[in-house]
Amino acid sequence: MSGPFVSAPMPVRPEWADYNGHLNMAYYHVLFDTALDVVLEPLGLGPEVARDTGQSVFTAQAQVHYLRELNIGDSVTVETRLIAHDVKRLHYVQTMRHSEGWVAAINEALVLHVDLTTRRVTRWSPEVEARVADTVAAHAPLPLPEQVGRRIGLPRG
Repeated sequence: MSGPFVSAPMPVRPEWADYNGHLNMAYYHVLFDTALDVVLEPLGLGPEVARDTGQSVFTAQAQVHYLRELNIGDSVTVETRLIAHDVKRLHYVQTMRHSEGWVAAINEALVLHVDLTTRRVTRWSPEVEARVADTVAAHAPLPLPEQVGRRIGLPRG
């Protein structure tokens, strides 16, 4: 897992267009979320684990940078890089690439490990924590997009 996780190619569907004629912002989130499944499975956090153990992840925070317009019929892949973790949280960044190679959007997010019975944040299992730690360490040398860590706001003056 020294490289980022990479999704299969995903099409931009006609029903996802907004009144401006391009991909509606909500569907960028759908594509990013779909790509996260490629990450969760090998970490031991996929849908079967949620069903069988009652442990899953919830998104606590996400920030998307829309860099280039996507249109109906375009195809994208999403690369996911794990940035940091602690005993209950995982910080990651995703880069959405058009099939021609250019970057369409960047998503930075923080997920929480949750017990689905109590709906409370809880520690990773030792096995998951080890996989997360190993992957964060393997991804550490990878370059971060310049958007990571940026704040939203207008200059105060």
